[in-house]
Amino acid sequence: MAFTYFFRDLQTLEVIRDFTLPYLKTKQFIKIWDAGCAMGQEPYSLSIILRETMGYMYFRNIKILATDIDEYNQFEKIIEEGVYKEEQIRRIPKEIFNKYFKVDKIEGQYKLIDEIRTSVQFKKHDLLSLKMPSNDFGLIICKNVLLHFNEEERINVIKMYYEALMAGGFLAMEQTQKLPKALNHLFEPVVSNAQVYRKI
Repeated sequence: MAFTYFFRDLQTLEVIRDFTLPYLKTKQFIKIWDAGCAMGQEPYSLSIILRETMGYMYFRNIKILATDIDEYNQFEKIIEEGVYKEEQIRRIPKEIFNKYFKVDKIEGQYKLIDEIRTSVQFKKHDLLSLKMPSNDFGLIICKNVLLHFNEEERINVIKMYYEALMAGGFLAMEQTQKLPKALNHLFEPVVSNAQVYRKI
């Protein structure tokens, strides 16, 4: 699903910052998987929030794998270049925008600074294949995509996430997407006001 924008669902991003980072920072390297990343606004928003919270030494150990089925082969180039049109970045707070974006070669387009851009790597991936692109993730984010799956597909995909997470890792989902009851034994909620869970 390509509809998204920078700092969408900020509440969930702030819960990730406040409740998962203390655990993740105890690890030498932090692997994050953003499943269903569309044009990259979500993984880049997370990267910026983490950079704002963490010092350079910690942040350089973060790698975000952004995946999408990308049926029309559009997302990889956009994510790798990190260039977005003015209308796509209007919601970004001015102080954040000035710190992490610069004017691109084309008028009306802006490019993320290299430190943020190189923290995100794109890979084409079909969630319904139920194949993990990697494992030992400290955090997996999956927002709009699950809403388009039926109940059985959602359960199977979340089970795959469970296997892909390190012990004590975290899963963050869309605010409107509840964890299926059949999986309550696999995860525990982190807070009551966001769909963020910790692997049991």
